[in-house]
Amino acid sequence: MTTQHIETLIIGAGQAGLATGYQLQRLGRSCLVIDRNERIGDNWRQQWDTLKLYSPAKYDGLPGLPFPAPPWSYPGKDDLADYLEKYAIHADLPVRMSTPVDRLEARAEGGFTAFLGSDTITCDNVVVATGTFGRTPRVPAFAADLDPGIRQLHSSEYRRASQVGDGPVLVVGASHSGCDIAYEVAEHVPTTLVGPDRGQIPVQWNSRVIRYVFPILKFVWSHVLTRKTPMGRKQMPEIRHHGGPMLRVKRADLAGRGVVRHLARVEGVKDGQPQLDDGTVVEAATVVWCTGFKQVFDWMDLPVFGDDGFPQEYRGVVESVPGLFFCGLAFQYAFSSMVLLGVGRDAAYVAQHIDQRMRGLVPAVRAESAA
Repeated sequence: MTTQHIETLIIGAGQAGLATGYQLQRLGRSCLVIDRNERIGDNWRQQWDTLKLYSPAKYDGLPGLPFPAPPWSYPGKDDLADYLEKYAIHADLPVRMSTPVDRLEARAEGGFTAFLGSDTITCDNVVVATGTFGRTPRVPAFAADLDPGIRQLHSSEYRRASQVGDGPVLVVGASHSGCDIAYEVAEHVPTTLVGPDRGQIPVQWNSRVIRYVFPILKFVWSHVLTRKTPMGRKQMPEIRHHGGPMLRVKRADLAGRGVVRHLARVEGVKDGQPQLDDGTVVEAATVVWCTGFKQVFDWMDLPVFGDDGFPQEYRGVVESVPGLFFCGLAFQYAFSSMVLLGVGRDAAYVAQHIDQRMRGLVPAVRAESAA
């Protein structure tokens, strides 16, 4: 058994964790980034084959390293994974992979202890950067009642259309992943997409118009839809728990591929088949659950979580537990927090508060959170 002490432990080596490490090093603060995966970027490599970012490459760079691609191209998931790996090397970040945390608890004398198998790490601060919406798939309990012959996949398990076989496919959930997957699968087999319409941004992502529209979207996502504005506070629970509007794949694209669209929700099972809340029964050989993820922090022995599973924080700072921070959460400060263009600002804010804490200063978090 070994014990190591570090000033700030960052749990998660994705874009949020790496950006936080970079910002801390700029301030002269020591840190260690750990991750359960074998390789930096593996969370992205495990996504479906054709996944591309929704933001152009010119907006996808983390602090200190522009994204190495044509400005108005859309990097694929493997491109981003490789970029994150290069970013850690470029910034000379101390990263330890294949290091899952079994438990995190507060120390009586202050700070925290992370238990990693037979080893422990103690720290003055901890930044939890384990995912925007969480990593645990959200699938309704009644999914277990579907006919055993129906193949079921969560979006986290979907890789390519060949997985779904030849029969009709039901895609449940009409946010980004649901629309993208339904559009892809519908080229090969009859496809039905169900779930409420979350709206769509009426501009084609592959058109030149996006070059004029995206800077406006960036401003709105970063400075209008924030936790400081009434509009942003209204959007926050919608984004965290119901998903965002259609971006690349639009209603017309789905219709053009023959996707059958139902705005009702799946509420149960009838005769082994999925049943919608309007009584419609959808026959399917495969069901793809694009129903999102849930935050599961049962490995953290700290009473800071709300009923929705999200931590009770403001801009990643947990006032009730000094030294505890989060980075990379959906709507941590703004709509842009869940995409690469907002991560750098969130990471800088968290790093600044850690620096102030270690220098004995008191950050003005409470006043801001009441604004």
